[in-house]
Amino acid sequence: MVQVCLNGSRQSGDGARVPSSPEELARSAAEAVAAGATDVHVHPRTPDGRDSLRPDAVAATLDAIRARVAVPVGVTTGAWAEPGPATRLELVRGWRVLPDHASVNWHEEGAEELAAQLMALGVGVEAGIWSGTDGAARFAAAPLAPGVLRVLAEVTDTDPGTAEGTARTLLAELGDAHGRPVLLHGEDGGTWPVLRLAGRLGLATRIGLEDTLLMPDGQPAASNARLVTEALFQSRRSKRSS
Repeated sequence: MVQVCLNGSRQSGDGARVPSSPEELARSAAEAVAAGATDVHVHPRTPDGRDSLRPDAVAATLDAIRARVAVPVGVTTGAWAEPGPATRLELVRGWRVLPDHASVNWHEEGAEELAAQLMALGVGVEAGIWSGTDGAARFAAAPLAPGVLRVLAEVTDTDPGTAEGTARTLLAELGDAHGRPVLLHGEDGGTWPVLRLAGRLGLATRIGLEDTLLMPDGQPAASNARLVTEALFQSRRSKRSS
């Protein structure tokens, strides 16, 4: 499985074709799926470009993307989109168009309550476990952990020389992850080393302009689709060499 992470909190001024509006996100998603992505992760935006959990922003983004692709589509619930845990919970309760799944960062305040609400709505939960946090320990003790859709093992170490080691430490902390599937990915300088490790280990992974603006050779990435194409090539090569 290769998930495409379309935009994250990046803006078009970051030096790449980062999609923002529902129409741009839908077009980018369609191109990425045509290139081989099998799942979509997106940060819905307000018209002024801010990440948002508002029901209207989520609905507009999901409707636009689903009109163009037939793969699962998920959204973020990160604290940066709405810092207050009570407000995040209330906004999610107000969603009238539901994603197939939503990521919940387990180290953030209110994570388990938010995950429970998503499950009650029938939305799959991606448990985001970040390196360098207590997320793995909290997830290990969470009663609802066995019911999540999958675990996102998120390597925040951006040093290409150490990111793989950080990834292995994080995977060790997760153990059997309550038997849930694991998606392993890095960010910025750690993106490609961690993606190749995921290939060698046979784990799902993700790629997109949220995680990196650069190709493995350091050249700017032209699009999410181009990143997906390269990720599939890198993953296949990693599997052959393992």
